[in-house]
Amino acid sequence: MPRLSSSSQIPDQSSRVAVVTGANSGIGFAAAKALASKGARVILAVRDPNRGRAAVDAIGARAETRRLDLSSLSSVHEFADALSGPVDYLINNAGAMSDVRRVTADGFESQFGVNHLGHFALTNLLLDRITDRVVTVTSSAHSSAKIDFDDLQWERRPYSPFGAYGQSKLANLLFTTELQRRLEAAGSAVRSTAAHPGWASTGFTITSGNRALDALSAIGTRLMAHGPEKGALPTLLAATGDIPGGSLAGPSRFGVRGPATVTEPSRAARDLDVARRLWTASEALTDTSFPLVARP
Repeated sequence: MPRLSSSSQIPDQSSRVAVVTGANSGIGFAAAKALASKGARVILAVRDPNRGRAAVDAIGARAETRRLDLSSLSSVHEFADALSGPVDYLINNAGAMSDVRRVTADGFESQFGVNHLGHFALTNLLLDRITDRVVTVTSSAHSSAKIDFDDLQWERRPYSPFGAYGQSKLANLLFTTELQRRLEAAGSAVRSTAAHPGWASTGFTITSGNRALDALSAIGTRLMAHGPEKGALPTLLAATGDIPGGSLAGPSRFGVRGPATVTEPSRAARDLDVARRLWTASEALTDTSFPLVARP
């Protein structure tokens, strides 16, 4: 089973091109920096151009930044239209968390809209230029979630911040599974993989809606979590490692810390019928579709 203990172990990335969403900080920045240090050209797809330029300055000449706001399908289209040439790795890393229900520019519940639908649209719009891997970053929060097709946008249920976050992260894995199925049906060599960082301290805070639980989680994070560089190892394994399409990479020690390896997603994340149904719903919501033709 492949294992990755340090970013220095990833293979040479000369001539490779990676697009990393949300790469101005945290795990996305750490992954982009590691790829650039091995020779890749990295495109930091970020919402805030100023923070993107600061990240480029920190990474060096092999990095550039372009604006991408995943909460706006118009911005996703603009980014995809402006990107030319082949892309070896698309790393769907950016994430949103909200303690109250918010909506995107297109009216989607913000966590589902940014974490899943924005990346779903971006992947479909770029797929004809991707040559190697689509990596989608999820979370262990997926394991307690479900997809509520009757209320994907949390319009009728009492809003649960952690429930909405978990649904979006489960959607990431179902997307990974269905994308891999479609790629294989089209005879494509591109692989769809996923990664979860374990317990990582990155400045990104998951809010459960329970103040006592959130305070306890914050204390645990300070005491036990690993940093962005270790949290990025599953992403780097999912992007550059010799692992099967559809795989989930995560920390090897109880899914929390340690070297990255291939791990097992929840049963809900492996439900092929739900994955297909979610894909169909996501196509309708984003008005994008899988661009490759299945083999006869």
